[in-house]
This record gives sequence, C-alpha cells and structure tokens, in this order.
Amino acid sequence: MNLADYRAGEPEERYEYRAFLPQPIHHPWVIADPELLQLLGQADRALGELNAFSQLIPDIAFFIRMHVAKEATQSSRIEGTQTNIEDAFKSADDLKPEERDDWGEVQNYIQAINHSINRLPELPLCNRLLRETHAILMQGVRGEQKMPGEFRVSQNWIGVSLKNAVFVPPHHDHVPDLMSDMEKFLQDSTIVVPPLIKIAIAHYQFETIHPFLDGNGRLGRLMISLYLASEGLLHQPALYLSDYFERNKTAYVDHLMAVRQGNHMREWLIFFLFGVEETARASAGVFRAILALKERIERDVLPRFSARRQDNAHAIMRNLYARPILDVKSVTAITGSSTNTAAALINDLVSYGVLVELTGQRRNRLFAFDEYISLFRR
Repeated sequence: MNLADYRAGEPEERYEYRAFLPQPIHHPWVIADPELLQLLGQADRALGELNAFSQLIPDIAFFIRMHVAKEATQSSRIEGTQTNIEDAFKSADDLKPEERDDWGEVQNYIQAINHSINRLPELPLCNRLLRETHAILMQGVRGEQKMPGEFRVSQNWIGVSLKNAVFVPPHHDHVPDLMSDMEKFLQDSTIVVPPLIKIAIAHYQFETIHPFLDGNGRLGRLMISLYLASEGLLHQPALYLSDYFERNKTAYVDHLMAVRQGNHMREWLIFFLFGVEETARASAGVFRAILALKERIERDVLPRFSARRQDNAHAIMRNLYARPILDVKSVTAITGSSTNTAAALINDLVSYGVLVELTGQRRNRLFAFDEYISLFRR
C-alpha cells in the first residue's frame, strides 16, 4: 500500500455509541515521499550517532539509569502524575503521603522498563512481553483492579463518558485480532519498511486499539524503546520519546486523532521522526555534558580528599551517577564506614559544591547531586 492511499479505519455502530475500528497494518507499505525520506535519513543518522556515542562511554549502565528515571517521570507526567526525577530516587518514607501514589506509578514504570529490556534477549517484542510489562506497570497502583497484564474484555474510551467521549477505541471483540496483526507487522522481516517508520505506525495503532483498560499511554510509549532495542538500533536503551511527547502534548494527541479522523499518517510520521532526531541529538548532548562534569570532578574535586578518604570519595561519586540522591545511611553502606565518617564525607562534598542538601532538616537529611540531575531536566 502506498502511504498516500492509507485509510485509518471507520466508525462501527455499537449499542448507543460508535467505536472506531482501525484497518490492519500487517501489509506492505510504500514510502516514497521526499520530505518524509529526508527526515527519516536525519533521524537515522542522529540515532546512529547516539548509539555509537553510548558504546564509547565507560560505566554507561549508571547513566542509563538516569535516562530510565527521566522516561518514567515524563511518561507518567503525560498521564497526570507530579513526581519529578529527584523524587524517583527517594524512598517512600521520604515523601509526603499524598505524593506516594504518583511515586508508585513511576517506580512501577522503572521496574517495567528494566524487566522488559532484560527479557528481550529471550523473548522478542510480542504481545506476551507487552502483557508482562503491563502487569508490572499496574501492580499496586491506581488501575490495579483493571485487569493488569490482560487485554480488555469490555469497552473503554477517552473522555468523560462513553456517550461524550473524545475517542472510543474498537470494541473489545476486535482487540485480539488487531493486536495479533500489530505483532505480525512488527516481527515480519519480509515487509520492507524502515524500522523508525514501522514503530511509528505500530505506536499509532497500539494507541488506537487501546488494548488495556488502563496504562495504554505509558506502555505504548515504552514499546517504542523496546522496539529500538529489539532491532539492535540501540545497544543501550538511551532514547525515550516521552519527554518530546510531554513537551508537545497537544500536538501529540492532535496528530494521533488526525490519523483516525482524516487518514493523516504522513503528518504523524513527520512529527514522530522529528522527535526521534531531536531526542537523539539531545541525549547525545547529555552524554557529552556528563563526561565533561565527570572529568571536572575527577580533576578538581576528588584530589582534595585525603589519601585515606580517596577510595571512599570515588565510591560515593560512582554511586551518585546511578542514584543521585543519598543520605548518611546510604553512604555508610556504600563505603562500609562509620556514621561519623559518612557524615564527614557528605559535608566535604557539600562544601566542594557537588552535593546540595534538600530537606532543610537537622536529621534524616537528603542530599542531591544537583548539577548532574539538572542535565536531565533540560
């Protein structure tokens, strides 16, 4: 099918409402639009540069944890949560009771990303993996009663009510076949579609099917990163589009609706590819800034510690790149030192401008590697 001939689907009359029935996507696609192909080339180059850059950075796994935390907070923020990236690294006891529900959703998202990335070597991106990941997303949080890990068997909608919905996804009877079609499309190597185009189409289709009663937005965005990893386009999960979608939330929603209402798949693909290029270049910029920060601290800060405390200072800094919030108790565990020694090490890092105290308390104080965290707030 030529992209210009694409038809998204049609309304289906149900009892007292109309649902949208999307067309299958598992078929050949012909992409010949010059502007689209130019954007695809730019996005591919930016992604390739990010992939090469991420493979050169030592201890990349530490920095990837920050990318995962940022993705978790930004993707959840699209759904209305208020947790920020600093909160993601706190424990539940360090939060106000009213903040813990949002925090729990972010923690589930982090766990879901890590689980699904670890499963990819043994399980391809498929409906089974999506259901597993969904179950983790929904465990113990709002929506946990809405069939975690199972495709819906009732009608859902986007909006205040079914009769006054902004969008009504397909009837649940269609969900198994539509999700099977999407899975085949993603896995079928005989369909020659550029990977970024393929996952953009699949993301639209997933959000349109809305196969779960809750959590579709978060899982649909996570599916993009899983696909890039499963195809080997990124050796490290270093690209997440939720920040781009959150900053352009109205355009994101409008583009998805424009495909359903007016078959504007081309415009959605342009929006998606622009986001990939922008996000890949920004992520590479963050890696460069991290390396510069790390080099400066190793040159200007760590030598100021006495020889006796050098190993402990290095251990703390190494930990901070993976978890940039700490307290005296965690430093005690990292260094194996006494409470007094841990407190002294923290005080030194505060005086050298590495750590910032967050709580303003005399006891149970938390400290942040704020300059590092700020690189992920951009």
